[in-house]
Amino acid sequence: MTNKNEWPLWEVFIRSKAGLDHKHAGSLHAADAEMAIENARDVYTRRQEGISIWVVESQNIHASDPSQSESMYDPANDKIYRHPTFYNLPDEVKYM
Repeated sequence: MTNKNEWPLWEVFIRSKAGLDHKHAGSLHAADAEMAIENARDVYTRRQEGISIWVVESQNIHASDPSQSESMYDPANDKIYRHPTFYNLPDEVKYM
């Protein structure tokens, strides 16, 4: 049961020094976004492994239903042009 005095749950995403994208690091409770970022810094970047932190209140995340994945993703299987196997990228192009 949820208590009215309980702080909301926040999802934490960290971008590492070597990475280009943010990765989900975990969750924490905080009163607001500022506190969530500060707590995320203290909990998830203790060894200075991050350069950017995102926090999102868990109630604002909407996800697809895994039990419906077949109907959601199967229509793309017949569109082979969407697969990157048909494109040749030059060596100078990175992170694709």
